[in-house]
Amino acid sequence: MRLRVFLAALLLLAMSHRYSEAADLAAGKEKAELCSACHGENGISQIENIPSLAAQPDAFIQWQLVFFRAGTRKNEQMQPIVEQLNNDDVRNLGAYFASLPPPPKKSDDNPDLSAKGAQAAVGRRCASCHTDSYAGTKAVARIAGQREEYLVKALHDYKSGVRAGGGMAAMADVAYPLSEEEIVALAHYLAHL
Repeated sequence: MRLRVFLAALLLLAMSHRYSEAADLAAGKEKAELCSACHGENGISQIENIPSLAAQPDAFIQWQLVFFRAGTRKNEQMQPIVEQLNNDDVRNLGAYFASLPPPPKKSDDNPDLSAKGAQAAVGRRCASCHTDSYAGTKAVARIAGQREEYLVKALHDYKSGVRAGGGMAAMADVAYPLSEEEIVALAHYLAHL
């Protein structure tokens, strides 16, 4: 029993030392050059259904990369890239994207739809995980200012069970009862924050 406690303590000590190492933002920026073809310069996507990564929480980016690398999250374009990433790359990319400013706020061309989306967000308690500003925290995504069509796609993926990894269970519970109208309104509202 003492040996098990000792080994567990030794493992925790080793892990805490490893995680206390500072991420290398310069190395993260260099590695992110691979990401910019799809996720955009400075992490702001210009491609439909590709999320912006700028200002995403560090832990969120790291977990998603780990999920892709492990095959828990599947994406044909991401697989060959994440297979090349080691743990330092993952840590550096998380820190780098978290350090970037968020996408610029877009003018809202449909405030009525945003009002419906705001109601849906309150009704589904989105702020309880994504924070009151929807900027995300720790391993929870920033959804404020995200690409609108990507948010629609993500909600559909959660609703249908296609998307796995991370908060899948919580998001499936939230997304499953959403109507198509609510999904569209919610995505519009969040994209324009």
